[in-house]
Amino acid sequence: MSESAGEHEPDVVDIAFSYLDRAMDALHDRVLRPVMLAGRFVAYGFILVLLAVVVLGALVIGVVRFATVYLFAQHIWITYLVVGAISLAIGLVIWRKRRPVPLRKQ
Repeated sequence: MSESAGEHEPDVVDIAFSYLDRAMDALHDRVLRPVMLAGRFVAYGFILVLLAVVVLGALVIGVVRFATVYLFAQHIWITYLVVGAISLAIGLVIWRKRRPVPLRKQ
């Protein structure tokens, strides 16, 4: 009973668990952490894209209703013409910005 609790030599089990703990920390830092970060990036990106689609849809619906009621005095065809022209212009701009896919060797 003269042994102090602080003067304890590590036995084989303590040394083995120490090595196992270091190996698991290295595995976590080198493999699991990047995988979890990539998973978070994909999940949050998916949520943001869905949120943007919903907000854009609500914005278009609101603009169409506002234009029909206040700008064109219940003439819905004028609103559809304006929204169609804007959509066509945006599509043409995007089409002009595209880059052709390089031809594959056969």
